[in-house]
Amino acid sequence: MTGSAGADAAPAPRVPDRVLFDDGSVLALDKPAGVSMATSSRPGKSEEEVVSRLLASCGLPETAPRPLLVHRLDEGTSGVVLLARDAATHRRLSEAFQKRATEKTYRALVWGHPVPVRGETRAPLGRDRKDGRKMRVREEGKPAVTRWTTLRRYASVADLEVAPETGRTHQIRVHLAARGHPLVGDDLYGGGTRWRGVRDPALRAAFAAVAHPLLHAARVVVPALGIDVEAPLPGDYAALLGLLAR
Repeated sequence: MTGSAGADAAPAPRVPDRVLFDDGSVLALDKPAGVSMATSSRPGKSEEEVVSRLLASCGLPETAPRPLLVHRLDEGTSGVVLLARDAATHRRLSEAFQKRATEKTYRALVWGHPVPVRGETRAPLGRDRKDGRKMRVREEGKPAVTRWTTLRRYASVADLEVAPETGRTHQIRVHLAARGHPLVGDDLYGGGTRWRGVRDPALRAAFAAVAHPLLHAARVVVPALGIDVEAPLPGDYAALLGLLAR
């Protein structure tokens, strides 16, 4: 019995769901919340080790040569991360980020309802002198600009689309908290315990279960390289929106 070539051919390898784009030069991943990308000289914090953990969290094996980091997301932030598969691409991507020749769009679930529904915060940021883990608005800090648009208001929170013009540490979290609208789940900047004032038992339990700031890097565009990548909302964020919309 003779089978067709299609029947005998091995199935194509499955691409992990968290691989958003890979053209052999640029690799875009959907980073899950809880994966640290911070690098330092401390054990386990080298760039090679950070990349290895990121790849593993996205269901990818180690490759040679290992992809190179271009930019970073906070540990609690999910969404689009770009890596370069070669040195030339790394230089081009890094230059685009350094020159702010990129477009980054985030989703953020915040406590309260920002007024106006669309606005901009221009406030310099610097390290908090009392708590080295935190950033804060400081006159002598580095310039920082964050724009936001309210997508939908719910009883006690609002779902925002956020576009940072600059890329300072914790920028979105600090700017929104400074306006009185910390992110849901953000213990560091005052948004971790607001759920105690929610009356609905199901919603209160859902808010209490949030283990990280609900901030998601939804889209990254690098026009010079023709890159436009989007990541779907993570399950916990989407599930909470569904509960709020009941």
